[in-house]
Amino acid sequence: MSKPDCIVLVVAAGQGERFGGSRPKQYLELAGEPVLRRAIRPFLAHPAIAGIRVVIAPGQEELYREATAGLPLLPPVEGGATRQASVLAGLESLTGQAPARVLVHDAARPLVTGALIDRVLAGLDDADAVLPALPVVDSLRSVEGGVVTGEVARDRLVRAQTPQGFRFETVLAAHRRHAGAGGITDDVELVRRSGGKVAWVRGEEENLKVTHPDDLVLAARLLGGGQRRYATGLGFDIHAVAADRPLWLGGVQVPAPFGLAGHSDADVVLHALTDALLGTVGAGDIGVHFPPSDERWRGAASDQFVRHALALVAEQGGRLEHADLSIMAERPKIGPHRQSILASLGQILGLEPRRIGLKAGTMEGLGAVGRQEGIAAQAVVTVSFPS
Repeated sequence: MSKPDCIVLVVAAGQGERFGGSRPKQYLELAGEPVLRRAIRPFLAHPAIAGIRVVIAPGQEELYREATAGLPLLPPVEGGATRQASVLAGLESLTGQAPARVLVHDAARPLVTGALIDRVLAGLDDADAVLPALPVVDSLRSVEGGVVTGEVARDRLVRAQTPQGFRFETVLAAHRRHAGAGGITDDVELVRRSGGKVAWVRGEEENLKVTHPDDLVLAARLLGGGQRRYATGLGFDIHAVAADRPLWLGGVQVPAPFGLAGHSDADVVLHALTDALLGTVGAGDIGVHFPPSDERWRGAASDQFVRHALALVAEQGGRLEHADLSIMAERPKIGPHRQSILASLGQILGLEPRRIGLKAGTMEGLGAVGRQEGIAAQAVVTVSFPS
């Protein structure tokens, strides 16, 4: 797994005039979650993504905070009067980080998949920009008023979608060159007009854009309509105490006079969680994907193992519904750190706290854990898949 080098800009600065209503469409609820949150979550689970920044409109700060609570995002940036100005503001905010690649995604597209993200990123190997799109299959007609006036050839037409992928320096230069130019609504067109090579990859029919109220109904039907099958994954891990290491539990460094022995950071909670997720897609265990013989993972932070497992789940259309975890340790006491561990798990998994169970207990002095020789953890996850 290569080092993440891509940042995602989610453009959420629109007011949604065509949709109507008092609240912008990106903050409306879709199957129990805001549209914006659903648009973000697939990128959180992708191993190639190093960070996500949302571009919001002035005055939407509270709506944004409510919609993204608990998600590990870069601070938002304020957009402009047009989509083009908003994307430019987002790109300029990333100049200090200068990622190799950037994805630009519409907040109103809540059904993007990991497989589509993969195709867009792969296309950047040979192009300056990549457009996900679908061929036009319906016949096209020109009309005027209530009259059909002619036929339009469709053989060279595609329907554009997002996320669109770019080499960062190329798209930033294109935006700067055309800043203020009217009539350009698509970032790949800016790159094309600047002489860059724009490739296209196949999009997805379900990757719809919520523009009208009927679109929100259709998106809810796609998310919750029809039968879904459910898979339960179980993970267990135990690590021996090591006096010379920090103690990591659930992505949090817990104060203790010892840590745990292991090739990575030995986060026993995240290791159990990784195995549970891998189990839902029959992908073996953590050692298959991150063998201790591989020096790349020496001392590695274990949250990347969880994100890798989430990406494998997403590739099969899976959606993590719930996670339940138990920590077994005689010491240190977990209670004082429960909330920080729960918040960390929520950020890693992209789940709100009500969908995560976290418990801790001792072994009453029994066994290796009871003798304070190690700490163990168990994880159970529920994932739904298209049937």
